[in-house]
Amino acid sequence: MSEPVRLAKRVAELARCSRIAAEQYIKCGWVRVDGRVVEIPHLLVTDEAVSIDADALLEAVEPATLLLHKPAGFDTISGANPATALVAPETHWTEDPSGVRLLERHFQRLTPLVPLDRDASGLMVLTQDGRIWRRLTEDQDLIEQEFVVEVSGEIAPYGLRKLNHGLHYNGRPLPPCKVSWQNEVRLRFALKGVQGGQLRDMCKQVGLDVVAIRRLRIGKVSLAKMPVGQWRYLPVGDRF
Repeated sequence: MSEPVRLAKRVAELARCSRIAAEQYIKCGWVRVDGRVVEIPHLLVTDEAVSIDADALLEAVEPATLLLHKPAGFDTISGANPATALVAPETHWTEDPSGVRLLERHFQRLTPLVPLDRDASGLMVLTQDGRIWRRLTEDQDLIEQEFVVEVSGEIAPYGLRKLNHGLHYNGRPLPPCKVSWQNEVRLRFALKGVQGGQLRDMCKQVGLDVVAIRRLRIGKVSLAKMPVGQWRYLPVGDRF
């Protein structure tokens, strides 16, 4: 049996490259140990079969941002039933158009952003990227969000006009927003700086009961046709 050596050293010998380059190959998921992808450069190997993918590229290890279609009943930022538990390789949307290669490291140190009520469903963001974190925290009140709200009941006179401008929440006047009927039972909201419970309360003020809430869009990023409970990557270069 050979003496144990770090995987990065073995890869450097195989690829005839520097240790730093070898670590990049490993971290980007291009290296297999006994046929299994391994992303840990300091893993000790002995007589295992180590191989490098023929299509391997020396590329930067970019932080990932994941977009989840959160089901109702799961918590986004904190709570006993976190939606982060739904993010796993087996729930990756098979029609993900991003082109990002799935890596185990993409499930580590994910920070959920942009709160969404527990009883609501729709687009949720989880990221490893500090740039995305700053954008969605520091500029959160400047980024428009879009929702579809299913309602029941009879809307009050001039109710739609009041939903667009004229309501209060938590004792403060709400800024103008865009609200329109999508069909007989669904309202479409486009607004900034939305607070927890705000949409339900707005509907109540005009005589409507909320049946369901779904977030369709955060800034320029939309939910699209992604199924409930599945996730996709935010493509490199896309911005909120």
